[in-house]
Amino acid sequence: MIEIICGEKGKGKTKELLEKVNHTVSTVTGSVVYLDKSQKHMYELNNKVRLINVVDYPITNCDEFLGFICGIVSQDHDLEEMYLDSFLTIAFIESDQDMVRAIEKLDIISEKYKVRFILSVSKNKADLPEYAQAKVTVSL
Repeated sequence: MIEIICGEKGKGKTKELLEKVNHTVSTVTGSVVYLDKSQKHMYELNNKVRLINVVDYPITNCDEFLGFICGIVSQDHDLEEMYLDSFLTIAFIESDQDMVRAIEKLDIISEKYKVRFILSVSKNKADLPEYAQAKVTVSL
């Protein structure tokens, strides 16, 4: 399952994502991973959440990012949820076509390995491709 939190830059998507992950971590039995473009939110996350700074790894395009996600999923069989802050940036998404393709792949991964993905996307809901609009749970 994929959920999208969307809205323009500065509308509070990261705050919403942090509240969601910190609330959820107390209810899940497996592990939770939070991907971001920096370590900035390290002290705002519950210590049971694994923060991964994507910038620390040599990822340069969307396919490499999806491979990175598969690597995380493959090494943690207890993984239940993965939060992707600044999704368009960390996944190197430059077009609507890239976004749809990436979300379709995440859907496949989610379905096969039972991992829920929660993405923050810096766009208004109306500006998202239809495929992504259907997955929006919070629009700021």
